[in-house]
Amino acid sequence: QVQLVETGGGKVQPGGSLRLSCEATGTIFGINTMGWYRQIPGKQRELVARVTSGDDGDKPTYDDSVKGRFTISIDNTKNTLYLQMNILLPEVTAVYYCYLGHLDPAHGPRYYWGQGTHVTVSA
Repeated sequence: QVQLVETGGGKVQPGGSLRLSCEATGTIFGINTMGWYRQIPGKQRELVARVTSGDDGDKPTYDDSVKGRFTISIDNTKNTLYLQMNILLPEVTAVYYCYLGHLDPAHGPRYYWGQGTHVTVSA
């Protein structure tokens, strides 16, 4: 089993910054992908950013709405994912969820989710 714990959410004024962290613990068979989704009440969960590991290293992918303002990074030595969010706007207010995907040699691909952390951008 893998457990994900997100921290760093909170309330910030428009134009401010927050840094989310997601620590993965448990039995991890190498991280294939790790990323952040967000969900606004009444709407579907949507991808914000993710990191995919491959032969060429870790490749980040961003939703167009956050490009240039958000930066995703991963510390593989700590199994911790980060999301630096700058120039925050009210429309990014949501619950942010971390996920991890890895290849369990006994059970195949497995995905895990954190419990979510609230981000509120408001004056």
